[in-house]
Amino acid sequence: MSVDAIVLFSGGLDSILAAKVLEEQGLEVLCLHCISPFFGSRHSIDRWKKIYSLNIVSLDVGREFMQMLCRWPAHGFGKVLNPCVDCKILLLTQAKKYMDKIGATFLATGEVLGQRPMSQRRDTLFLISREANVRDCLLRPLSAQHLPPTPMEENGLVNRDLLPAIAGRGRSEQLELATKFKLAEIPTPAGGCKLTEKENGRRYWQILKHYLPDCGVDKQEPPANGARIIKAHEDFRLSGIGRQMWQNDYWLCIGRNSCDNDALRANASKDDILIKLCDFSGPIALARHGASWPDDILESACAITSAYSPRAASSGGKVRLSLKLGDEYRIIEVFPERKNWHVPEWEETKEEIRRRAKEYEQITKLSRNEQRICKESG
Repeated sequence: MSVDAIVLFSGGLDSILAAKVLEEQGLEVLCLHCISPFFGSRHSIDRWKKIYSLNIVSLDVGREFMQMLCRWPAHGFGKVLNPCVDCKILLLTQAKKYMDKIGATFLATGEVLGQRPMSQRRDTLFLISREANVRDCLLRPLSAQHLPPTPMEENGLVNRDLLPAIAGRGRSEQLELATKFKLAEIPTPAGGCKLTEKENGRRYWQILKHYLPDCGVDKQEPPANGARIIKAHEDFRLSGIGRQMWQNDYWLCIGRNSCDNDALRANASKDDILIKLCDFSGPIALARHGASWPDDILESACAITSAYSPRAASSGGKVRLSLKLGDEYRIIEVFPERKNWHVPEWEETKEEIRRRAKEYEQITKLSRNEQRICKESG
């Protein structure tokens, strides 16, 4: 089967309509669903195929996305921790590689001019296509009438006159198209990306802080190292489990319920310490890289873990906790107390991100000036 168009497919209404608009012109369309730790779902593909009658495949871009995120996105973040512009550049870059691999003719997206303030302004749409190197092979069919003609329209492969002219944040025209194509189900508007959620943002930022020690401008570029990217992936997953506590660089995860406790056990690495009350029911805690923690920090971690057990907290004396590192165990006795450990809130996190962004901007500006001077001086 020869493919004319590869459509970046999120599962949202716009990407569905982009595929249907091109299929209506008799083009062979393949929908490409990109997956990372923060967006995408392989489990939904079979269902989408069935209800929308589309040909859909998945592409794992997790490694590339993690590298981009850990190095600090060149075009910054949105309202939370969402690098929308850099994300779209990355997805189109990976989609073009896939297009070349299978011999497809062009790429298409469901982007709508003016729909999203960060990534779908006119200037940003042109920036994205330029930096992804897809200017000559990218069609945005839903807003085609508002954008310059593409080579695919100029050579007659796609009939420009039959393409929509949608723009702005309204959805009435999309809903009309959905009715025209008799879609069995209309997805609700949603970003679908975990990085847009404040609760995730405050948790994820703590991980990024450890991968961006100097705002991403590091000559050694440690985040590019494969092992560190894998580790970052594991850390992001762990950051979504239970209560997240920090004391300087020490990271403690405390389960809220039995499901969290099981998840912490399952996600423990070889140098993590699992903390459990010996004589009372209560939470499991995971001390990330606890093998290197000093005793006073471990005792503090045990104290706050036991404080989340009502019975242990009201016992009136010291309680015993078991510390498990691999196959080794030790017992610590502490008084339950909630102190020393910090739970970063979103507003505090947002200020840190803004401060780091300003530092990064200054550093990159200096770097560009140095490059310009070197170039001018020969």
